[in-house]
Amino acid sequence: MLLFTNIKNSAKRAITVCFILLSTLSVCSVTAAESPSAAAKVEPEVVVTEHRARINDNKINYQAIAGETILEDSKGLPLASIFSISYLRTDVKNSDKRPVTFVFNGGPGSASLWLHMGLFGPKRVVVPGDATDDGAAPYPLIENEFSILDESDLVFIDPVGTGFSRALGENKGADFWGVSEDAKSIAEFMRRWLIEHGRWNSPKYLAGESYGTTRAAALVDELQGGWTDISINGVMLISSILDFSHARYQPGNNQPYIGFLPTMAATAFYHDKVSAADKAMGLEAFIEASRQFAIKDYALALLQGNRLDDATYQATRKQLARFTGLSEFYLDRVNLRVSASRYTKQLLRDQDLTVGRLDSRYKGVDYDSGGERNDNDPSGYGIDGAYTAAIHDYIYKDLGIKMTRPFNVLSYEVNRGWNWNVSGKQMHYVNVAPLLGRAQRENKDLRIFVANGYFDFATPFFATENTFADNGIDNRRVSMHYYAAGHMMYVEPDSLAQLATDIRAFYHPEK
Repeated sequence: MLLFTNIKNSAKRAITVCFILLSTLSVCSVTAAESPSAAAKVEPEVVVTEHRARINDNKINYQAIAGETILEDSKGLPLASIFSISYLRTDVKNSDKRPVTFVFNGGPGSASLWLHMGLFGPKRVVVPGDATDDGAAPYPLIENEFSILDESDLVFIDPVGTGFSRALGENKGADFWGVSEDAKSIAEFMRRWLIEHGRWNSPKYLAGESYGTTRAAALVDELQGGWTDISINGVMLISSILDFSHARYQPGNNQPYIGFLPTMAATAFYHDKVSAADKAMGLEAFIEASRQFAIKDYALALLQGNRLDDATYQATRKQLARFTGLSEFYLDRVNLRVSASRYTKQLLRDQDLTVGRLDSRYKGVDYDSGGERNDNDPSGYGIDGAYTAAIHDYIYKDLGIKMTRPFNVLSYEVNRGWNWNVSGKQMHYVNVAPLLGRAQRENKDLRIFVANGYFDFATPFFATENTFADNGIDNRRVSMHYYAAGHMMYVEPDSLAQLATDIRAFYHPEK
């Protein structure tokens, strides 16, 4: 268990300012002052730069603060270094009432570059919007007209083991790798940030993607669960997974087969594996029909198991073939139960192609077409080169970071070492959704924004709907949004524009 104390920022820093005339950019290198206990301390590297940008048709001035925050134990000894990039708008008269949004990705084991360089940040990398491979450098890195910086200050956080963040001293990364451990360290970072920047009384928002939505729920509980309460105004869940029973295929658990079916229907529709009559319905109407089949006839058929009579079995199989685009012969072989990993290999097998997991609009070519599962995810290798190049180019050139240790985009070590116990309780399936329900009951202003991609096989939208239908969540304060794209819906231009519009509206519930 990590012990964090209420250590104020070592505010007595000596600040060396150096001006570099690069257009409107100035760079300030900040170094902590020497102190009697300097030998026991780690000096954080922090770089401050000034910028201007046109965002949402408005010219704004902002400050970027990129660097380390040192978390300390009760004796003032360093525990970990958390790397973050903060963007503070400087052309506003009163920042006290301006929202601040803390942003992170998932994995677990991912740095925050995806939401940073794809949606929220002032610069974004452009990848092909038609679900084709991003190829090799150079990649377009442009001013992000869709950035949310006009509405809220932004803080992008890389948890320990991701980005430049790391454990310090005798501490190990594994001390921070877990549902509860991670939430504690990020909560302490946030507390420190609010003190250092004088923003304790500002509206506060969390934005997480994928496992980052799990983190957001655990983090809200950590922040609001005690008397030192950091109340949250809103939580943005992008490609949400809160209850992992909906994503864990194993004998006896039928939840994933139900939750993934409408994503299969969307995918079959996109790749023209449905009838002409169903195609004429349009994507959303076809998805709605698949929802009704999944939650009613299909769910009941799975529950009955081998008690299902032959006529009902055949009727179910026919409808399942309709919505999945798979043959009834194949559905017989898998006993009416198609996993996502099998589906992404099987759907276009007759074309010697696979479809993506993160975004099933993407198509890939495997070593051969006879295998059980994809060699790799074409929607993963279809964008990772661009995002990795973009974050490295940006932090070194635009922000002036001098660190040379590796920047961990996605750490398998963190992912494999993750402790899935919640608050010390071992759970076969992690479910943090009830934490959001409790947070709403104890904070009347807490609202939840949920963004879903129709073509997302990592965190399927219907599984999210099923999660929010239960777990004590007040859906009057939940807004669900859908996009004709995948897990990272912002790689598709129309979805990016709509998502940015929807998020901006979320900051203004009164309108």
